[in-house]
Formats: sequence, C-alpha cells, structure tokens
Amino acid sequence: MTSSSRRAGFTLIELLVVIAIIAVLIGLLVPAVQKVREAANRMSCSNNLKQIATGMHNLHQTEGSLPASDYNTGGDWGTWQVAILPFIEQEAMYKLYTGFKTGPTTYGAAPNTTNVTTKLIKTLQCGSDASAGNNIAPNFASMTKHNYVVNAGNTVRLQSTFSGVAFGGAPFMRNGATQRLTDILDGTSNTLMASETIIGVNRSSTASDLRGFSWWGPGAVFHGFNTPNSPSPDFHQFASYCNNLPQQGLPCAVNTNVQLAARSRHSGGVNAAMCDASVRFFTNGVTQASWRAFSTSNGGEAVSN
Repeated sequence: MTSSSRRAGFTLIELLVVIAIIAVLIGLLVPAVQKVREAANRMSCSNNLKQIATGMHNLHQTEGSLPASDYNTGGDWGTWQVAILPFIEQEAMYKLYTGFKTGPTTYGAAPNTTNVTTKLIKTLQCGSDASAGNNIAPNFASMTKHNYVVNAGNTVRLQSTFSGVAFGGAPFMRNGATQRLTDILDGTSNTLMASETIIGVNRSSTASDLRGFSWWGPGAVFHGFNTPNSPSPDFHQFASYCNNLPQQGLPCAVNTNVQLAARSRHSGGVNAAMCDASVRFFTNGVTQASWRAFSTSNGGEAVSN
C-alpha cells in the first residue's frame, strides 16, 4: 500500500503577489490618512483661532479695549499672549506672571521663565506645524514658541510708512497703546484680528529664529504687507534672529524694520480670525491689495477675497 501527502502553504510567487497587493493598498491609504489628519489639524487650528477671537471679545468687554500687541518700547513687559491667558482658561498661569504691562520683570527673567514663558499652551499650538509642541525650536534657552500672532497692520513693527505704503491703522498697537472695537472704522468683519505663524527653527542655542516667539513684542504679531505664505523674506532686525529656510516656508533677511508675514503649514493658505470673531481661510492667491486692506483698521479700502 502506498500513501501520498500534500504540503499546504504559499508558493513564492503567491507570497510575492500578496506583498505587492499590500504595498499597493498602503500606497493608496497613506495619502488618504494624511489628508484626513491635515483636515483635522486645519479644523483644530480654526477652532483655536475662534477661541482666541472669543477671548479677545471677552477681554474687551472686561477691560474696555483690546490689549496692546506688546508693552514697553522693546515689548519685553509682556504681550497680548499674557493678557488673553485668563480668557482661554489659563488664569492660574496669568496670576503667576510678574511685571505684566509695568515691569520691571521681563518675559525672560525669573519667575516668569520658571512659571510661564517656558510652558506650552495647547490652545496656541497648531498640529500642522512640525515644530509645534516639541523642543525643536525653543527661543532664548527654554522659552516656548507658539503658532498664533495678532494683526499689527499693513507695514512694519514700527507701524509707520514702509516702501511707499502708508500705515492704515491696526487693531493691535505696540508699546501699551490700546484700541477699542469701535475704533475699527473699516468694520470688524473686514479687519483681521489674528492669524497663524510657522515656528522658526533655530540655527543654534545662541542664534534663535524669532518667528513664533510670541512672549516678546517683535515675535507676537504679523504684518499684512506681504500675502500669506509669501516667498518674499520676513525681516528681522538682527542676523541671530533669522534662519533663512525658504524650502521650509521660512524665508527671512535682516532689515532695520521687523516685518513678519502670516504663514502656515496648511495647503494653499492660512486660517485667520476677523475682529468680529469669525474665522476664515485665506488662500495664498488673495491679492496683495485685498490682504493689505484686510490688515488695516481704518484704511477705508474696499476688500474682497
């Protein structure tokens, strides 16, 4: 009597076919997952800006005006980011900040560095930015950077005429000057309140890119001179504040006038909050004239998106 046995299993060709099918499926799924993740990040970022805008309105109702973009000539006695803390569920942190508005303690001195400026605030982080939420790009030792900045107008930090463009007012003024919502003559629905920024990547521990460092006046704002995600360079006052990375969406150059564009990692544009607390997505294709008009508070221009 004879017997025979059959060996069960895959042949090499069958195994290769299965692997190829799995690879194709992964190739199809990964971009879809990335798109879903980015859509979620963009929505989360929009919600963060909504919270900031709502917080600004509550602050305005409490204090009678919006905060200044920064306090003291150099912006080192705190910024709008400190002012808004109680209105984004961070009142405990606000109470720990020393010298806000009046000094002499600055953002970079203890106890502020111990209790506040070294802390990351989730509401002020955008998940689409690879530098957000980690320690890749701290500025000045361990002080944190965030992803939202307020509108300082259509020209430069000094809020003066620049390259033939006259300053047209802004909802956030520097050096302790404040504005009321009723001072926004262009209309709150036509005037930008806040936008996104991409966190700058430092070259070294002593050469710290300014972008995203919103605890300090020069890094707490954006300017509408250039359109969102413009390839034109941002301007920093000192070379140590500029790490020119145009391939990463972070072009910059040295200039006596600080000027920072609105920037984001979202495809095609940036989220921005208006002064009526609505949130809009502005495409990179918005015209320069319209973007500058949106960034002024009393320029009297007609605006369109």
